[in-house]
Amino acid sequence: MSAAPYAAVAEQMADALIYADRAGHIVLWNRAAEALFGHPAAAARGQSLDIIIPERLRAAHWAGYHRALAAGRTRGDGSPTRSKALTAAGETIYVEMSFAVVSDDAGQPLGSVAVARRAPPPAR
Repeated sequence: MSAAPYAAVAEQMADALIYADRAGHIVLWNRAAEALFGHPAAAARGQSLDIIIPERLRAAHWAGYHRALAAGRTRGDGSPTRSKALTAAGETIYVEMSFAVVSDDAGQPLGSVAVARRAPPPAR
């Protein structure tokens, strides 16, 4: 099968889809990611994931990112995790994200994929 159907699915899905390489640079950023985070795909591609990670959460994020790539898998069962994210406008929003490590046929990690959607703030 050609790659065209995969690209169409990624682009048309309702949730944000983000794929980043081993270094944490954005490779894939679909229309839903544009809508959720406010960065056009052309501007997001090639950028660090830091564009959506609030500064105070970056150290913990990168520690977990590198730990997952070294292990070849994420912690947990892939269930969505609620977190804060940063928009292009500088607004902090709540998102639910699921993560997975993407590996090649030999099992070597290539990067990470995340699926995200807006989440309501926690109840007070």
